[in-house]
Amino acid sequence: MKTADSALIAVRELLTRRATELGLLAFEHTEVEANAAIERLLDREVVTPAATDEECSRYYSLHPEQFSSGDLAFARHILFAVTPGAPIALIRTQAEKALTEVRAEPSRFAELASRYSNCPSSEQGGNLGQLSRGECVPEFEQALFEGRATGVLPRLVNTRFGFHIVAIDQRVPGQLVPYQAVREQIAARLYAVVQEKALKQYVQILAGRAGVDLPGVEVRSSPLVQ
Repeated sequence: MKTADSALIAVRELLTRRATELGLLAFEHTEVEANAAIERLLDREVVTPAATDEECSRYYSLHPEQFSSGDLAFARHILFAVTPGAPIALIRTQAEKALTEVRAEPSRFAELASRYSNCPSSEQGGNLGQLSRGECVPEFEQALFEGRATGVLPRLVNTRFGFHIVAIDQRVPGQLVPYQAVREQIAARLYAVVQEKALKQYVQILAGRAGVDLPGVEVRSSPLVQ
């Protein structure tokens, strides 16, 4: 069983045990009942404060690139596709080696795209043409629009399709969307970040109390700090 799967099972067991201790779940229960009890448990013991208007406004001011409408990027890529059962580590190594080649000689991008890329765009030197927000998978879109730099990106972009070497040839900036139009979106984003942190802390405390070792989870025994 994969380590990540084992950790998820252990976390679920900790939450189920805690829900039972608090009388939210009977010893004999179905999976549906356990899921509902875990939701009630988290609502009760993991309090996530909503972001204030000041926090939302600050985030908006610090990340204007995330709230632009009409941004365009003219990009190329070299895709090292990952399919079920494929040797991911080997594919990543090959992609990183090709990235080093491209970074050393950007003029060879089209040649290397034709040689390595598993995308039909390889026939056009990896050219993807003009792209706007919402046209790509989120991981690729973030790489395209999170900054203002052009040229070959210094790191591989990992998406559900595989590993991409990305070159941005030109950017056409859009217009900043008014704060009030995205205020709720920002609040939801900040809430999700705080909630994830609070949930991790809560699980760490439960693991510490139970003496359980969770891979990748730092165990704590102190009270939950929001």
